[in-house]
Amino acid sequence: MTTGISLVRENTESMRPPRALWVPFPLGRPLGKAGDANFQHHVIQHGLELLSRAEGPVLEDFPLDVPRIDQDVVQTCPVSFPPKQSDNGGWEARLLAEFNLLEPWYQLSLRRRKGRTLVGIAPEPPEVNLKQLAVHLDAANLPQAIDWLKPASDDLKAFYIEAMTAQPGQYDDAEITRQFWQETDLGAALIVIFEHFQNAEARHLKQFARILAPRGAVGRGTGINGEDHA
Repeated sequence: MTTGISLVRENTESMRPPRALWVPFPLGRPLGKAGDANFQHHVIQHGLELLSRAEGPVLEDFPLDVPRIDQDVVQTCPVSFPPKQSDNGGWEARLLAEFNLLEPWYQLSLRRRKGRTLVGIAPEPPEVNLKQLAVHLDAANLPQAIDWLKPASDDLKAFYIEAMTAQPGQYDDAEITRQFWQETDLGAALIVIFEHFQNAEARHLKQFARILAPRGAVGRGTGINGEDHA
């Protein structure tokens, strides 16, 4: 028997694994709050307990949310993203400008975390993947290769989040997630791809859309040219 932790309930329901624990945490945080070992052990223990169930498939909801942080000690994101402009160039210019804004903060994050990072899943470095993503967007020819896009997008999201939380201290995960999806051009780009896959005929593209962007982000629609729409 096997058991797993799921961040996307719809995918787990369709795959019907033997044992699965759905957790209400942000994508990339399957065990909850970073650095909270007691809470993470609780999540793991809850998942392992599903192995005792006599029959499957089992999909159970984890009963707790990420522990709230005392707002008096919450750090603010050190990066100030400029407001979106309708005449600020194509996707490549905007995404590379944003990458260059974040690069020093990511390097600070590496030093503070003594080289530990979630970036590195994709074979190519984040900047190369960002340029390739921008080429697809500027040509209105969105990528179909999930085997490239999945690790590339995971690396880019990790790069952004680590840069946005480079300063020591505790951060409000919900606010960092909101800033990523609502204030960054990468967030807007991934939502464009989400909508493209969500409307695709191929089932595997629809399923991938569900793990590309969380439910709370997809209400912010953007067109292929980067302009927001309802």
